[in-house]
Amino acid sequence: MQRCLELAKNGLREAMPNPSVGAVLVYENRIIGEGHTSAFGGAHGEVNCINSVSEQDRHLIPKATLYVSLEPCSHYGKTPPCCDLIIRYKIQNIVIGTADPNEKVAGNGIRKLQEAEKTVIVGVLEKECREFNRRFFTFHEKKRPYVILKWAETSDGFLAPLAALRQAQGDTISDKKPVWITNTYSRQLVHKWRSEEMAILAGTQTVLDDNPQLDVRTWTGTNPVRVILDRNGRIDDSYSVKNHKIKTIILTEKTNFHNLENLLFEVVTFDANLPYTIMDVLYRHNLQSVIIEGGLQTLQTFITANLWDEARVFKGSVVFGDGIKAPQLTAESTQKKAIINDELIIYRNYGQRNNI
Repeated sequence: MQRCLELAKNGLREAMPNPSVGAVLVYENRIIGEGHTSAFGGAHGEVNCINSVSEQDRHLIPKATLYVSLEPCSHYGKTPPCCDLIIRYKIQNIVIGTADPNEKVAGNGIRKLQEAEKTVIVGVLEKECREFNRRFFTFHEKKRPYVILKWAETSDGFLAPLAALRQAQGDTISDKKPVWITNTYSRQLVHKWRSEEMAILAGTQTVLDDNPQLDVRTWTGTNPVRVILDRNGRIDDSYSVKNHKIKTIILTEKTNFHNLENLLFEVVTFDANLPYTIMDVLYRHNLQSVIIEGGLQTLQTFITANLWDEARVFKGSVVFGDGIKAPQLTAESTQKKAIINDELIIYRNYGQRNNI
């Protein structure tokens, strides 16, 4: 099962919104086939595993044990049910990491295999299998995307400088360039993270101050869908987030907009329920994860609502002396890592309410 999880890492982002599943066929302690989920719309892990078995070993498939990190699907989607394939190849023994939370599966795959008189074991490395596909599980169990908060703060605890400091550093404001707190390596890591998530969210002021592109230009991978908060339509077409190069969803209270190619508008109410409204919009757009790179107000809104699953905080060596204070988390850090002169601190919200 550990090998299944190692294989599944190769398909995590490309498989979304499907889960990435690893599968291994073992005959007498020898792996005869293995595979992981292809890019969305392609073959599932079980299919790739069975197809990988060499010609000389294919007669062993019925006698082998199939290990799979997630319950095999039992419904027709982009591809036929994996359960049918397993039954057709007469594989007798199946070991499953964890059941599938998707209501289209939700135990039906296990039941179908058992009804076909297969020996099915469920729950091997279950915690690890759920953790690996935590975005998928959060989306289907809580009906919202997995929420990652991300920010960088100075060594003296500031998120951004005062406007006067920005102006003192030259033409930063007129050029709409960010004032960097972290080093090049930390910033490249952020681009890698973006390539691993389905959406990225920023608030109005962050866009107006920094004119961010919110893409993965220093990494190789898929750009996340940009989600921008713009209550009063202050972000005009000159900003990068409206360049039509990446699918972008603008959340606004204005109604005088028309959807364009790669630029969609969602009318929402900016009230106390805003973080939950955002989750509903992203869920409706089938976005299973979002990394929030907003400013203090945006980040603090999600923290106050206890609507986050993970926080990734950089602490740079820069000193501002004054400015906008960084958000405050009460959670205990789960990991700390040095990136040259930066410190990366990871938090997990294990106390997150189940009803959110």
